[in-house]
Amino acid sequence: MSLFYTVTIRYETLLTSNSTAPRGTMEAMQKQAGFTALELIVAIAILLAAGSIFLVQKNDIAAKHRDSIRKISINAIYYNLEEIVYPTLKGYPAKLDTKQLRAMDSDLLKDPNGILINESGSEYSYEPSSCSGDVCQHYELRATLEKEAAFTKKSRH
Repeated sequence: MSLFYTVTIRYETLLTSNSTAPRGTMEAMQKQAGFTALELIVAIAILLAAGSIFLVQKNDIAAKHRDSIRKISINAIYYNLEEIVYPTLKGYPAKLDTKQLRAMDSDLLKDPNGILINESGSEYSYEPSSCSGDVCQHYELRATLEKEAAFTKKSRH
């Protein structure tokens, strides 16, 4: 028992002294500051997972926003054709341009990439049918969407 008592007293003296504890003692291990490699790896993994979720959500929201812009544009063209052009022409134009659709912003004829309707690579299309010269009796407007099926509007008449 005397050996145990001596070791205990020396250890307590070591812990209560103001001097720096030698390496390998309990106090030296308790005073070490910082993170372990495992803690750092876990923190980085959590941050990477959160960042990837954020990017996926951000891209999804941006695509839905572009789709809503496409729908708004197609609806604006549709109502302009039905309410303004049709009563005047008693039909629909064979080709869309800003001359026929003066009641709306001409930028709505461009898709989100800036390509004019019916041009090569455009996400918007105007397909007239039953045409006699420059006046057609029917049409179909279409926008290619990213998150949904194509958005289409057909002539009322």
